[in-house]
Amino acid sequence: MLGFELTFWDYATFISAALAGAAVIGSLIWLAGLPGRIAIARNHPEAEAVQWLGYAGLLPTVVPWVQAFIWAFKPTDIVDIRRFPQAEARATEREIARLQGKEVPEYSLADDVGDPPQTDKPAT
Repeated sequence: MLGFELTFWDYATFISAALAGAAVIGSLIWLAGLPGRIAIARNHPEAEAVQWLGYAGLLPTVVPWVQAFIWAFKPTDIVDIRRFPQAEARATEREIARLQGKEVPEYSLADDVGDPPQTDKPAT
């Protein structure tokens, strides 16, 4: 080859360097996914966006990862005029179940509209 023979120790060096490189890459991917896992665990309504922003932190700049990490811990008070609070909670629950790979609970459309008003008159 280049005028010398490869011995056992040369191959052991190559294998250990490859394992160290794989460990560094695995650690970076695990760290990039951390904000998304935190957001899912905290039932964050924008958990998928936090997860994608965390992986965008693998780019040469670390700013998106820091933003995702802060966003994962931010308290979320949902003010959405399109849905009632219970419907918003059910929608968040469905989204979190989808992100975790679990079975998505099904609700009827009437559940998302809200409970009908209660009256004192019996139904006829």
